[in-house]
Amino acid sequence: MAVYVYSITSKEHPARLDGLTPVGGSDRPLRTVTSADLSAVVSEAPQDLRPRRKDVLAHQAVQERLMADGAVLPLRFGFTAPDEDAVRAVLEDRAVEYQEKLKNLEGCVEYHLKVSWDEDSLLRRILDENDEARRLNEQIRGGTASPDMPLMLGELIANEVEARQQALGAGIVEALRPFVRDDAATAPAGQDFLSVSFLVDDTKEEMFLATQLSLANQVGEECDFRLLGPLPPYSFV
Repeated sequence: MAVYVYSITSKEHPARLDGLTPVGGSDRPLRTVTSADLSAVVSEAPQDLRPRRKDVLAHQAVQERLMADGAVLPLRFGFTAPDEDAVRAVLEDRAVEYQEKLKNLEGCVEYHLKVSWDEDSLLRRILDENDEARRLNEQIRGGTASPDMPLMLGELIANEVEARQQALGAGIVEALRPFVRDDAATAPAGQDFLSVSFLVDDTKEEMFLATQLSLANQVGEECDFRLLGPLPPYSFV
């Protein structure tokens, strides 16, 4: 029988699963599959597995319960295996790797930071601070520009935007690194110029949060800081 796999833990993890609703709403309770020093938390796999809100929340609730009692390797929503024997085989084959990752994640949570910069504010800043951009803009607005000047201004502004966003993003990450065990950047989407996950040790969590807030205040209202967490450490499994 196919099984849905939530997480991998050490065999000693208490795995308090009582009262949790399985993904798919099965009447059969969650359980563990154990091999040597590792356990996987599983339930019966639903036949019509889809990322419905109730099932995503059920998946997340399992991760949060497990995280409260020790290190966990959380699998992303939708991971299934043909049967329990297949799960045991993976635990056996990758035992050393999983044990090392569990050790690295002990006492840690993930925070994900996204930052965007208001386009109008950034454009005004560039025109105020870059003499060449300001000169080109004034000539274009005054009607004295040559035909190639709008393209020149567009390229100059695009390069300035990229350079300023990269510099600010790198500065934010460097300022937070003393308080994290690891970090992992992902491709920003939409208006964001920074999207990065941090693996934060619980002994440094307070300083991490305080520093992030201080950075947001220093940058001001031009930039929108959105910090999500604490989260299961999906980005570091």
